[in-house]
Amino acid sequence: MTSTSFSSLPLSAEQQHNLAEMGYTGMTPIQTESLPLILAGKDVLAQAQTGSGKTLAFGLGIMQKINPAFFGIQGLVLCPTRELADQVSRELRKLARALGNIKILTLCGGSALRPQIESLSHGAHIVVGTPGRILDLIEKEVLELSTVKTLVLDEADRMIDMGFYEDICVITRNCPLKRQTLMFSATYPEQILKDSEGFMINPERVKVESLPKQSQIQQLFYEIDPGQRFEATAALLNHFRPVSTLAFCNTKAQCEALASELHQRGLIALVLHGDLEQRDREDVLVQFINQSCSVLVATDVAARGLDIQTLDAVINVDISPNAETHIHRIGRTGRAEAKGLALTLCTSQEKFRAERIEKAMGSPLVWEELPASNAKKRPLQPPMKTICLRAGKKDKIRPGDLLGALTKDIGLQGKQVGKINIYDFVSFVAIERSVAEETINQLRQRTIKGRQLKMRFMDESPILL
Repeated sequence: MTSTSFSSLPLSAEQQHNLAEMGYTGMTPIQTESLPLILAGKDVLAQAQTGSGKTLAFGLGIMQKINPAFFGIQGLVLCPTRELADQVSRELRKLARALGNIKILTLCGGSALRPQIESLSHGAHIVVGTPGRILDLIEKEVLELSTVKTLVLDEADRMIDMGFYEDICVITRNCPLKRQTLMFSATYPEQILKDSEGFMINPERVKVESLPKQSQIQQLFYEIDPGQRFEATAALLNHFRPVSTLAFCNTKAQCEALASELHQRGLIALVLHGDLEQRDREDVLVQFINQSCSVLVATDVAARGLDIQTLDAVINVDISPNAETHIHRIGRTGRAEAKGLALTLCTSQEKFRAERIEKAMGSPLVWEELPASNAKKRPLQPPMKTICLRAGKKDKIRPGDLLGALTKDIGLQGKQVGKINIYDFVSFVAIERSVAEETINQLRQRTIKGRQLKMRFMDESPILL
């Protein structure tokens, strides 16, 4: 029987101690299957969902080969989005504590190019970035990849879906032929397996079946008429009243139309799809994660790479034509021992897709009647509102400064303050909806770090500089 203990791996005593301090007691299935191969230096083609522990798997592989004394790029991780790159960088920095002074740079589009070039001039051990920005820096001859020992393609299928295949080809050609390549993806269509042949040498394939825990996810199916999708979605939201819901549509146009319909019904919904600018995408995610938005309407491609820890419900407004994609969708709820709700709308013409899902899940689907609309019920409202402040890390703002202003100065209770996010030039803080208006009025009359700051609610027009 394969051991699931990190102590069974050939890791340094310092890294074993670091993992214990981080709270890792045992390996996840993808770590159990892939880490022995990764640490043996083999190329690995791994199928793993978001939240399965894949970052730790390839992160330990990168750290195993790093020489801290050599200030050249030894690890390169390519990610489809800036959010995923930021998540990966944070995880790698935790693992790097076992090695000492390791410099990790995040290089993504949507941020100014010049500061990234300046950071690169001082050297780095590991780079995490998006293909477009990495290629820009290679073409400007400021990013040297000839010393890369480990190349990681994270969410590979999504990068190829987004049109980054040619960019990835150029980037891999700038890395040494003698390197380890690790490719992680939630799905592996035949085209991607074919494409990967140009990146890897005799890769070992690892696939971990990741069916959601049936005991944690209540999965219900509803048969509807084709023109009933939006009405049915609103009825389910008002019946179950989840705090945070991820609603999947198969097209961008459908996402926009559903969000508009939900707004008209008094629900707060935001859209996430590939046409959004990076800044708009970040604003949407901040509001959703801060529980200031009840429903995030997204396509599969846009939602890939999101690591949302607390998600009460998933609604498949459009049933997925692919059973594996359906399983990936619903696996986003019911995490970390929490209960989850997965609701799927299906027309009679789409029943064959439901049958595919039933076969893949290995258990009968539960079909129910749609709940009746209740006009007397107040529209579902998110518990928080998010305030955006025009100051951030560059202004020496820290989470403690905002928390102090809210609790000590204004007198809010700790439970009335939600997530606080500090970025370079802006900060976000979630406030309990019932006290949000009074809070922002009081904040505007006070100083933070000796300054009166411009601020607004996220659902208002942006502050003009």
